[in-house]
Parts: sequence; C-alpha cells; structure tokens
Amino acid sequence: MSSSGKISRDEFIKRLAVDYPDLSFTEGARERWSPKTNTIAYDPDQELVQLQYGVLHELAHALLGHINYQSDFELVNMESKAWELAGRIGRKYGVRLSQEHIQNCLDTYRDWLHRRSTCPACESRALQSQPGTYQCFNCHTTWNVSSRHFLRPYRLKT
Repeated sequence: MSSSGKISRDEFIKRLAVDYPDLSFTEGARERWSPKTNTIAYDPDQELVQLQYGVLHELAHALLGHINYQSDFELVNMESKAWELAGRIGRKYGVRLSQEHIQNCLDTYRDWLHRRSTCPACESRALQSQPGTYQCFNCHTTWNVSSRHFLRPYRLKT
C-alpha cells in the first residue's frame, strides 16, 4: 500500500494476479475479459478507482464463466450478476463500488436493450424471437439487429 493507505494500481493488479493465478492481467485500451486467453485487459491510464471498478467487473465475468449469451436480455442479466459479484470481490481489496456507477453502467445496457427491442413500425416493445431477431406482438413486424452489443442498434425490417 502507498503511504496514503490506498493501494496503487500496480499493487492492485499484482494482488489480483496472485489471488487468481489462472488469469492473466494485461494492459489494453479498455477493460475486457477474454475467455479465449483467460486474460483481463485494463486501461492503465484510467484513474485508480475507475480501473479498479472495471477490472473487478471483468474478473467477475471470468469467475462466473461468462463466455457467450443467446439473447439481449441474457446479456443484461450477465452484466447485472457481474456487477453484483464485483462488489463482493471488491470488499476483499478495500474497494467499495459506487452503486451510482453500477447503475449508470447497467443503464447503458438497459437503454441499448430498449432501443433494440422497439418495433421500427409501431414503437411497441418486443422480445427476441431468436438471436438477432425481434418480432412485434402488436403489428407482427420482424426485424434483425446486429450481434455486436457495442454497435449502434440498427433495426432492419425483414
């Protein structure tokens, strides 16, 4: 720990690497869990608190075995579970995750889901009928959405 009582970025990452030897922690452009390589990437240029929140969240995905999802709702559920576990893990490292931060992050997924599930014809909400496809209960319009959750939610009518 530093003289201020807070753990430094390097100390935090080293502790995680010791406590989770099956995972690799590496610098990257943003926080990301890669199940293919068992690697958690983090942006070393972030403020310490933001880095800790992101790394703990990605660590939670790894520990929960989050690899793939079949529906948009499942992705939102996985994100929620990862934040819940990240909060519990954080206590071990003296990191208390801000509920406001967690809800802001989850809001981005909820907003994304809302946009994707809105019928382009009548503006009703729908559920996915299969991965990448929604069907409106109201007007029966079917539309496809991108499989990538970081992309703009285009809704192409079929």
